[in-house]
Amino acid sequence: MIEKVFELIKEEEKRQRDTLMLIPSENYASKEVREAVGSVLMNKYSEGYPGKRYYQGNKIIDEIEALGVERAKKLFNVPYANVQPYSGSPANSEVLFALVTCGGNKMPKDKIMGMQLSAGGHLTHGHSDITFSGKYFKSVQFGLDEKGFLDYRLIEYLAKKEKPKLMFIGTTAYPLAFNWKKFAEIADSIGAWLIADISHVVGLIIAGAYPSPIPYAHIVTTTTHKTLRGPRGAMILVTEKGIKRDHELPVKIDRSVFPGMQGGPHNNTTAGIAVALEEASKTSFKNYGKQVAKNAKILADELKRGGLKLVAEGTESHLMVVDFRQQELSGNVVAEALEVAGIVVNKNSVPNDHMPPFYPSGIRLGTPAVTTRGMKEKEMKQIARWIIKVIEHIEVYKLPRNEKARSTFMKAYKQKTAQDKFLLKVAQEVKDLCHKFPVP
Repeated sequence: MIEKVFELIKEEEKRQRDTLMLIPSENYASKEVREAVGSVLMNKYSEGYPGKRYYQGNKIIDEIEALGVERAKKLFNVPYANVQPYSGSPANSEVLFALVTCGGNKMPKDKIMGMQLSAGGHLTHGHSDITFSGKYFKSVQFGLDEKGFLDYRLIEYLAKKEKPKLMFIGTTAYPLAFNWKKFAEIADSIGAWLIADISHVVGLIIAGAYPSPIPYAHIVTTTTHKTLRGPRGAMILVTEKGIKRDHELPVKIDRSVFPGMQGGPHNNTTAGIAVALEEASKTSFKNYGKQVAKNAKILADELKRGGLKLVAEGTESHLMVVDFRQQELSGNVVAEALEVAGIVVNKNSVPNDHMPPFYPSGIRLGTPAVTTRGMKEKEMKQIARWIIKVIEHIEVYKLPRNEKARSTFMKAYKQKTAQDKFLLKVAQEVKDLCHKFPVP
C-alpha cells in the first residue's frame, strides 16, 4: 500500500532526528534542496545538453542546467563543469572512459593508479577484480606505511616504475590532507593524467579548511551530497591545467557522460545541485566547513585521550578511523552497539587489516552531519565520552576466529544488545541532545 511507504518515511525521519549521524559520507540537505529534488522536474526527459536536446520542451530545463554549470565554474574557478553524472561512481567511470583505453579489439588495456581500498581509497580508483576500474583497466595500487601515513617517495617510485597513464587520487577513509602539489609532480614526471576525487572533502575545500587540487589536477570529480550538502549526484570539473593539456577535454567528457554512459539527466537532481552550489557560495557555508574540521579535530583528540587508537594518529579533515586491533575488537561489534546507543558510524578496514572487509578491525566516523545540526566543540566532547563508554561496555564481546561461527555470533549479539539497558540509556541521552539541535 502507498500509505506504508509514507509510514516508513516518517520512521526514517524520526531515526534521523533522534540519532547522531556520524557516517562521514552522510549529511542533511537543506529544505530548499529537498524541494528541488522532489519537484515536477523529475517528469521531464532531457537527453543531451542545453541548446542541444533530443526532446522538445526543454527551454526551462536548459536554463536550470546552465545555471548549475555556471555556479559550479564560478565556485571552483574552473573553465568547465558537467553536472549531469548520476553519482560519484558513474562520474569516475566517465572520466576513465574518456581518457584511457579499457582494451578489446586487439587494443591493450591502459594502466591506472590509485589508493588501495584498505588504505582509504575508493572502489572506482582501480580496486582489482571487483569494479569496472579494476576489471577493464590495468590497475596499480599504493597503500600506507605501518603507521597509517602516505609515503610519497614510495608512491613516486611505484609511479615511475609502472608508468600509469592516469592517476586517480581521492579517499573515503584517509583522515589526513593530501599533498596535491606532490601528486602533480609525480604525475607530470611520467606524463600521466591527474584526476582528483574530492567527493568527501569538497565542502572543506570551499571553506578553505582543506587544500584544493584545482591548481594541480587536470580533472576534478566530486559527489554533491556529502560535505557539499546537496542531492545525491555528482560533477566533473576540468581545470585550466586540463584545458592547457588538451583543449578538447570538455568535449571528451561531455561525450563520455552522454551518450557514452548515461541517458537523460535527472533534472530534479540538477536543480538540487544548482541550489546547493548557491548555498555553498555563502559565508555561512564557509563557516560551516571550518567548523566541520574543528569538530573533527576535537572529537579525534578526545577519542585518543580516552585510549583509542586512530589511523594516522588523528585527522586533518572531517573524518577519522578508529583501529581496534589492540582491543581485539571487530568493527561490526562496535558499530552495532553504537547504533543501539543512537550513535551511527560504519565498520571500516584499517591499514594492513588482517580481517576481511565484511568483518573489519575498525570504524569510520566524521562530523559533517552533526555540524550541520549546529553542534560544536562541547558536543564533540560529549559524543566522545559516549563512544568510549559504549566501547568499554561491550569490550568483552570478541568476534569468533572461526569464519563460519561469525554470522551466528553477530545474530545473537544483535539480539542481546538491542535490549541492553546501558545502551538504551545512552540512546535516551543522545536523543535528548539531538532534540536541542534540530535537523534542517
